[in-house]
Amino acid sequence: MTRSALEPADAVLIVEARAGHGWAREALFRRYAPLVNGLAYRLLGGDSDLDDLVQESFAQALTCLDRLQNIETFPTWLATIVVRTSHKLLRRRRLMKRFGLWKPPEIDWEQVRSNGIGAEDLLELRAIYRLVHDMPAELRVPLVLRHVEDRSLQEIADMVGASIATVKRRIAKAQELLAIAMKDQPRTSDAVKPNAPEATNEPHTPRVANAGRHRDG
Repeated sequence: MTRSALEPADAVLIVEARAGHGWAREALFRRYAPLVNGLAYRLLGGDSDLDDLVQESFAQALTCLDRLQNIETFPTWLATIVVRTSHKLLRRRRLMKRFGLWKPPEIDWEQVRSNGIGAEDLLELRAIYRLVHDMPAELRVPLVLRHVEDRSLQEIADMVGASIATVKRRIAKAQELLAIAMKDQPRTSDAVKPNAPEATNEPHTPRVANAGRHRDG
Protein backbone atom coordinates (compact mmCIF):
# COMPACT_ATOMS: atom_id res chain seq x y z
CA MET A 1 0.00 0.00 0.00
CA THR A 2 1.38 3.35 -0.98
CA ARG A 3 0.90 6.26 1.40
CA SER A 4 0.96 9.98 0.80
CA ALA A 5 3.32 12.08 2.89
CA LEU A 6 0.27 14.15 3.86
CA GLU A 7 -1.53 11.21 5.45
CA PRO A 8 -1.27 10.81 9.25
CA ALA A 9 1.10 8.13 10.51
CA ASP A 10 -0.34 4.99 12.11
CA ALA A 11 0.76 6.25 15.53
CA VAL A 12 -1.31 9.42 15.14
CA LEU A 13 -4.37 7.53 13.93
CA ILE A 14 -4.15 4.97 16.73
CA VAL A 15 -3.80 7.62 19.43
CA GLU A 16 -6.78 9.53 18.02
CA ALA A 17 -8.80 6.34 17.59
CA ARG A 18 -8.12 5.40 21.21
CA ALA A 19 -9.46 8.83 22.17
CA GLY A 20 -12.72 7.93 20.44
CA HIS A 21 -12.38 10.01 17.27
CA GLY A 22 -14.41 8.43 14.50
CA TRP A 23 -12.40 9.98 11.68
CA ALA A 24 -9.26 8.19 12.91
CA ARG A 25 -11.01 4.83 13.10
CA GLU A 26 -12.36 5.32 9.60
CA ALA A 27 -8.89 6.24 8.35
CA LEU A 28 -7.41 3.07 9.86
CA PHE A 29 -10.12 1.03 8.22
CA ARG A 30 -9.48 2.58 4.80
CA ARG A 31 -5.73 2.14 5.16
CA TYR A 32 -5.79 -1.50 6.20
CA ALA A 33 -8.93 -2.81 4.51
CA PRO A 34 -6.90 -4.23 1.56
CA LEU A 35 -4.60 -6.14 3.92
CA VAL A 36 -7.48 -7.54 5.99
CA ASN A 37 -9.60 -8.37 2.96
CA GLY A 38 -6.72 -10.09 1.18
CA LEU A 39 -5.72 -12.20 4.17
CA ALA A 40 -9.30 -13.19 4.98
CA TYR A 41 -9.92 -14.02 1.31
CA ARG A 42 -6.99 -16.40 1.17
CA LEU A 43 -7.79 -18.10 4.48
CA LEU A 44 -11.42 -18.70 3.53
CA GLY A 45 -10.97 -19.17 -0.20
CA GLY A 46 -13.32 -16.26 -0.89
CA ASP A 47 -17.08 -16.46 -0.26
CA SER A 48 -20.17 -14.73 1.06
CA ASP A 49 -18.87 -14.62 4.65
CA LEU A 50 -15.85 -12.55 3.64
CA ASP A 51 -17.34 -9.11 4.28
CA ASP A 52 -18.70 -10.16 7.67
CA LEU A 53 -15.31 -11.55 8.69
CA VAL A 54 -13.52 -8.36 7.61
CA GLN A 55 -15.97 -6.19 9.55
CA GLU A 56 -15.80 -8.41 12.62
CA SER A 57 -11.99 -8.36 12.59
CA PHE A 58 -11.90 -4.57 12.38
CA ALA A 59 -14.54 -4.25 15.10
CA GLN A 60 -12.43 -6.41 17.43
CA ALA A 61 -9.26 -4.48 16.62
CA LEU A 62 -10.80 -1.04 17.12
CA THR A 63 -12.51 -2.13 20.32
CA CYS A 64 -9.26 -3.53 21.74
CA LEU A 65 -6.84 -0.81 20.62
CA ASP A 66 -5.89 -0.13 24.25
CA ARG A 67 -4.38 -3.63 24.41
CA LEU A 68 -1.90 -2.85 21.62
CA GLN A 69 1.39 -2.26 23.43
CA ASN A 70 3.60 -1.43 20.44
CA ILE A 71 1.92 0.82 17.89
CA GLU A 72 4.47 -0.14 15.24
CA THR A 73 3.19 -3.72 15.28
CA PHE A 74 -0.38 -2.71 14.40
CA PRO A 75 -0.43 -4.42 10.95
CA THR A 76 0.80 -7.73 12.40
CA TRP A 77 -1.52 -7.42 15.39
CA LEU A 78 -4.46 -6.78 13.07
CA ALA A 79 -3.48 -9.74 10.87
CA THR A 80 -3.40 -11.95 13.97
CA ILE A 81 -6.97 -10.96 14.78
CA VAL A 82 -8.00 -11.88 11.23
CA VAL A 83 -6.26 -15.26 11.49
CA ARG A 84 -7.88 -16.15 14.80
CA THR A 85 -11.32 -14.97 13.69
CA SER A 86 -10.97 -17.02 10.50
CA HIS A 87 -9.87 -20.03 12.54
CA LYS A 88 -13.05 -19.90 14.62
CA LEU A 89 -15.21 -19.57 11.50
CA LEU A 90 -13.51 -22.51 9.78
CA ARG A 91 -13.98 -24.71 12.85
CA ARG A 92 -17.66 -23.80 13.02
CA ARG A 93 -18.09 -24.50 9.31
CA ARG A 94 -16.47 -27.92 9.57
CA LEU A 95 -18.92 -28.86 12.32
CA MET A 96 -21.86 -27.57 10.27
CA LYS A 97 -20.65 -29.48 7.21
CA ARG A 98 -20.53 -32.67 9.26
CA PHE A 99 -24.25 -32.29 9.89
CA GLY A 100 -25.02 -31.28 6.32
CA LEU A 101 -25.68 -27.65 7.23
CA TRP A 102 -22.91 -26.04 5.16
CA LYS A 103 -21.50 -26.56 1.68
CA PRO A 104 -18.13 -25.15 0.49
CA PRO A 105 -18.73 -22.24 -1.93
CA GLU A 106 -17.34 -22.09 -5.43
CA ILE A 107 -14.29 -19.83 -5.68
CA ASP A 108 -14.40 -17.15 -8.36
CA TRP A 109 -11.07 -17.95 -10.01
CA GLU A 110 -11.52 -15.25 -12.62
CA GLN A 111 -11.61 -12.72 -9.79
CA VAL A 112 -8.44 -14.26 -8.37
CA ARG A 113 -6.77 -14.05 -11.79
CA SER A 114 -7.83 -10.40 -12.12
CA ASN A 115 -5.80 -9.57 -9.00
CA GLY A 116 -2.49 -10.17 -10.75
CA ILE A 117 -1.82 -13.85 -10.04
CA GLY A 118 -0.08 -15.61 -12.93
CA ALA A 119 -1.37 -18.74 -14.61
CA GLU A 120 1.14 -21.07 -12.92
CA ASP A 121 0.53 -19.65 -9.45
CA LEU A 122 -3.22 -19.75 -10.07
CA LEU A 123 -2.99 -23.46 -10.90
CA GLU A 124 -1.20 -24.12 -7.63
CA LEU A 125 -3.74 -22.09 -5.66
CA ARG A 126 -6.59 -24.06 -7.20
CA ALA A 127 -4.85 -27.30 -6.30
CA ILE A 128 -4.41 -26.26 -2.68
CA TYR A 129 -7.89 -24.84 -2.12
CA ARG A 130 -9.53 -27.82 -3.77
CA LEU A 131 -7.96 -30.06 -1.16
CA VAL A 132 -8.02 -28.03 2.07
CA HIS A 133 -11.79 -27.71 2.52
CA ASP A 134 -11.97 -30.90 4.59
CA MET A 135 -8.91 -30.12 6.71
CA PRO A 136 -9.33 -29.15 10.37
CA ALA A 137 -8.80 -25.43 10.90
CA GLU A 138 -5.69 -26.04 13.01
CA LEU A 139 -4.05 -27.67 9.96
CA ARG A 140 -5.53 -25.56 7.17
CA VAL A 141 -4.67 -22.17 8.66
CA PRO A 142 -0.91 -22.81 9.14
CA LEU A 143 -0.70 -24.43 5.69
CA VAL A 144 -2.28 -21.42 3.97
CA LEU A 145 -0.25 -18.93 6.01
CA ARG A 146 2.99 -20.70 5.11
CA HIS A 147 2.47 -21.66 1.49
CA VAL A 148 -0.01 -19.10 0.19
CA GLU A 149 0.74 -16.12 2.47
CA ASP A 150 4.46 -17.01 2.60
CA ARG A 151 4.65 -16.20 6.32
CA SER A 152 7.61 -17.28 8.42
CA LEU A 153 7.25 -20.06 10.97
CA GLN A 154 7.69 -17.53 13.79
CA GLU A 155 4.96 -15.29 12.35
CA ILE A 156 2.59 -18.23 12.07
CA ALA A 157 3.35 -19.36 15.61
CA ASP A 158 2.58 -15.87 16.93
CA MET A 159 -0.60 -15.60 14.89
CA VAL A 160 -2.11 -18.93 15.90
CA GLY A 161 -0.82 -18.83 19.47
CA ALA A 162 1.31 -21.98 19.26
CA SER A 163 4.98 -22.92 19.42
CA ILE A 164 7.11 -23.20 16.29
CA ALA A 165 7.41 -26.95 16.93
CA THR A 166 3.61 -27.26 16.99
CA VAL A 167 3.31 -25.23 13.79
CA LYS A 168 5.84 -27.49 12.07
CA ARG A 169 3.89 -30.59 13.14
CA ARG A 170 0.62 -29.13 11.90
CA ILE A 171 2.11 -28.16 8.54
CA ALA A 172 3.63 -31.64 8.23
CA LYS A 173 0.26 -33.26 8.98
CA ALA A 174 -1.50 -30.96 6.53
CA GLN A 175 1.06 -31.91 3.88
CA GLU A 176 0.43 -35.59 4.54
CA LEU A 177 -3.30 -35.10 3.97
CA LEU A 178 -2.58 -33.02 0.89
CA ALA A 179 -0.31 -35.71 -0.55
CA ILE A 180 -2.90 -38.43 0.06
CA ALA A 181 -5.60 -36.37 -1.65
CA MET A 182 -3.32 -35.61 -4.58
CA LYS A 183 -2.80 -39.31 -5.33
CA ASP A 184 -6.28 -39.35 -6.81
CA GLN A 185 -5.67 -36.13 -8.75
CA PRO A 186 -2.56 -36.70 -10.93
CA ARG A 187 -3.03 -33.58 -13.02
CA THR A 188 -3.24 -31.42 -9.93
CA SER A 189 -0.19 -33.02 -8.34
CA ASP A 190 1.87 -32.15 -11.39
CA ALA A 191 1.04 -28.48 -10.76
CA VAL A 192 2.09 -28.46 -7.11
CA LYS A 193 5.67 -29.60 -6.64
CA PRO A 194 7.45 -29.66 -3.25
CA ASN A 195 10.64 -27.73 -2.68
CA ALA A 196 13.73 -29.04 -0.91
CA PRO A 197 13.48 -28.86 2.91
CA GLU A 198 14.87 -25.72 4.51
CA ALA A 199 17.30 -25.43 7.39
CA THR A 200 14.27 -25.45 9.75
CA ASN A 201 13.66 -29.13 8.84
CA GLU A 202 10.24 -28.13 7.61
CA PRO A 203 8.50 -30.95 5.67
CA HIS A 204 8.20 -30.98 1.91
CA THR A 205 5.30 -28.69 1.03
CA PRO A 206 3.97 -26.98 -2.07
CA ARG A 207 4.83 -23.31 -2.49
CA VAL A 208 2.97 -20.55 -4.26
CA ALA A 209 5.69 -17.93 -4.53
CA ASN A 210 4.33 -14.49 -3.58
CA ALA A 211 0.86 -15.42 -4.85
CA GLY A 212 -0.64 -14.54 -1.52
CA ARG A 213 0.51 -10.94 -1.57
CA HIS A 214 -1.18 -9.55 -4.65
CA ARG A 215 -4.48 -8.58 -3.07
CA ASP A 216 -2.80 -6.53 -0.34
CA GLY A 217 -1.87 -3.78 -2.80
